[in-house]
Amino acid sequence: MSQVQQAASEAAINQITGDVGAWHLVCALEDIWPNMGVCALLEGRQVAIFRLQDNQLYAMDNYDPHSDANVLSRGIVGDLGGERVVASPIYKHHYQLRTGVCIEDASISLKTYPVELRDGAVWVQV
Repeated sequence: MSQVQQAASEAAINQITGDVGAWHLVCALEDIWPNMGVCALLEGRQVAIFRLQDNQLYAMDNYDPHSDANVLSRGIVGDLGGERVVASPIYKHHYQLRTGVCIEDASISLKTYPVELRDGAVWVQV
């Protein structure tokens, strides 16, 4: 059994038990193109996972409250004043990847999630 297959088996056990704060296997790192995002349904939540050019990973809610749509995984990844952000593809509001705070409206903040790279696989804790 490969490491990714074993990890998938462990992830299935976590999903079955419903452990709060459980780590979930999302995909192989190579499945996410650099400076792009993907969406995963974890514990009933849409989570956007972003991979930067240097393979740094970030995870946050996929829901954009300004457009009332689950679209952030399709946003544009960039840099504003040294802060890594994703711009919503609808109204272009910028959310800090590190904190989830909206640059244009600091009263709005998205939930962020711990994300790790393990043996070439992307894991998110929800």
